[in-house]
Amino acid sequence: MTTRLGIGLPQNRQYDLGKDVPDVARAAEDIGYDSLWVYERALFPDPRTQPLYGVPGLPWPDAYRGVAEPLVTLTLAAAATERVELGTAVLVAPLHIPFQLAKQLATLDAASGGRVVAGLGSGWSLDEYAAAGVRPFEERGKVMDEVFEVCRAVWGPDPVVYEGGRITRIASAVVGPKPARPIPILVPANSPRAMRRLVDHADGWLPYADGPAQVAEGWRQLQDLAAERGRTGPLRTVVRVNPDYTPKRYEGPDHRPFQGDVEQIVSDLMAYAEIGLDEFLVDVSWAARDAQELKDVAAEVYTTARAAGF
Repeated sequence: MTTRLGIGLPQNRQYDLGKDVPDVARAAEDIGYDSLWVYERALFPDPRTQPLYGVPGLPWPDAYRGVAEPLVTLTLAAAATERVELGTAVLVAPLHIPFQLAKQLATLDAASGGRVVAGLGSGWSLDEYAAAGVRPFEERGKVMDEVFEVCRAVWGPDPVVYEGGRITRIASAVVGPKPARPIPILVPANSPRAMRRLVDHADGWLPYADGPAQVAEGWRQLQDLAAERGRTGPLRTVVRVNPDYTPKRYEGPDHRPFQGDVEQIVSDLMAYAEIGLDEFLVDVSWAARDAQELKDVAAEVYTTARAAGF
């Protein structure tokens, strides 16, 4: 079975969103990509008050200066395409009111004919939580649980009833539109608690490509945990890859995985081929200078990967 391939949509400040998002979305669908993806970065603190991902000494990339809202971006892509799935990788769920988020995702899924994939994470930026979080950062896990529960309730049959949440109360209501089909929820799950949440409440795993051995071990742990907790449904897997693309082959002594030209990127991608994962999201939108380069690189990545048997 052929591994599915997805591509990241243009959200950063080098792009003309109204023109470039539909253009790139149509091109990616024509190339043969299976899915289009967005991510969420609500703001860029200036001066920077916290290192990237909370890792000491790690700076925020300039690509995070001005990132378009993810669901608006997906809506532009949905209107320009017919086949590809439309995913978030990831949307920081605790920055959103659960009921409104459930409604937005359901509406987009209904409008697109059942193509939405909800990749949800809990985030790490204290500045984003201060600006947009509906509950304190320390409660992000509990808010994630509520988002899952509210989404399942809102997407399910009417009348919708939801009690017991920290944020949401739905006594009894008709809530529409409904999704065209059950929207799959994927989560990164990079801790034991998050893995339990995934196995018990989500539909799949959305890890970062931090090395074939690490991803393979995480996948093994998830499968073991699913068996231990009696899960019977399948777990979908989508791996995010953020290449540091360069037009020419990178030969420097400090070469990192997924750094360099398309051949180097695909070579690193092939190292993951034997793990048995469903899909890879290759997001070259950060490194591309404009939409034309993004389309050209996306086409070359797809052609090269398929020719290599990926």
